[in-house]
Amino acid sequence: MSDELLQPEMMGTEAEIAFEGALRPKSLAEFVGQQRVRGQLQLLLDAATIQNRTPDHILLAGPPGLGKTTLAMIVAHESGRPLRMSSGPAIQHAGDLAAVLSSLVPGEVLFVDEIHRMARSAEELLYLAMEDFRIDIMVGKGAGATSIPLDLAPFTLVGATTRSGLLPNPLRDRFGFTAHLEFYDPEELVHVLRRAAVMLELSIEESALIEIAGRSRGTPRIANRLLRRVRDYALVHGGAASRDVVRAALELYDVDERGLDRLDRAVMQILLTRFNGGPVGLNTLAVSVGEESETIESVVEPFLVRIGLIIRTPRGRVATRAGWQHLGMSPQNETLFGDEL
Repeated sequence: MSDELLQPEMMGTEAEIAFEGALRPKSLAEFVGQQRVRGQLQLLLDAATIQNRTPDHILLAGPPGLGKTTLAMIVAHESGRPLRMSSGPAIQHAGDLAAVLSSLVPGEVLFVDEIHRMARSAEELLYLAMEDFRIDIMVGKGAGATSIPLDLAPFTLVGATTRSGLLPNPLRDRFGFTAHLEFYDPEELVHVLRRAAVMLELSIEESALIEIAGRSRGTPRIANRLLRRVRDYALVHGGAASRDVVRAALELYDVDERGLDRLDRAVMQILLTRFNGGPVGLNTLAVSVGEESETIESVVEPFLVRIGLIIRTPRGRVATRAGWQHLGMSPQNETLFGDEL
C-alpha cells in the first residue's frame, strides 16, 4: 500500500527534475538573451579550440535566475570537456578545495556556484591553482611543517556569484573573463516561455505568454515557474491557457501585473499606510512586516528599487509617486516623494 501511495509522487518529482534539465539550452546558439555575453563567450571558446588549450577562467556575475549555471554547462559542452560542479558554501576548508582540484582530469571545467561564499583559506589556495596549475600542501605542524608542491591538470574555473563586490581583488583579477548578466527584456522572456511551453506540451496563446513575461521580473527562472503554475491552473480547469486564464492563475498565486508578490505588496502597504511613504529604516520596516531584515534587503528591496516604486536614502526607504500609484493610494498629507530627492 505504501509503495502505491509513494509511486505517483516519485514519478512527478522525477518528471519535474527532467523538465528542469530539458529547459536548459545545450549551446550558446540555443541560449536566449544576454547577446553581448554570448558573443564574448563564443569568441573565448573558439579561440581556445583553435589553440588547442583550455579556455581562460570565467566569472559569471549577476542576480539569481539569469542563467549562470546554464552558461557554465554550455562552456563545458561546447568545449567538449567534462564538468565538475560544486558551490562556495560546500568548500569551507583548504583541504576541501585541494581534494577537488587534485582529482580533476586534464581540461575539466570546474563550476563553483556562489564562489564569494568560499572560505578565505580556500580562496588563497585557489590563487596559485588558477595561475600556475599547482597547489602547495602543508604537511605537519609547527617548526617541522613542510610544504609539498602538487602539480594540477590544466582546468577551467567557472565561478558564479550574485555579489561580485564580496570577491577579494586578487581572486577577481585572476579570471580571464568576467561576464555581467543583465535582466531580460519582456520580448526575450516570451522566447524563453514559448520554448518551455512546447516542452510542456501546453497550448497557450501569444497574448498569454506576453502577460506572463510582464510579471516575471526580467528573470527566466521566475518566468518558467509562473508558466508551470499556469499549466496547472489550465489543467485543473480545462481548456487552453488564454490571457484570462493567466490572469486568474497568477491572481491566485498573488502575483500582480508588475510581478509583485505577497511580500512585496506587504512591504509597500506598510511603507505607505503606517509610515506615509517614509522615510523609514530597514530594521523598522522588516519588523513591521514580520520578516528578517536580510530578506527585505536582498529579496524584496532590489526589485522594488529597480522598477522605481521605492528608493533608498540616508534617512531610510521612501516611496515614489509610482509606488503610491501602483497601490492605488494617495498620501494623506504633503510628503517627500522618493522621486523628488
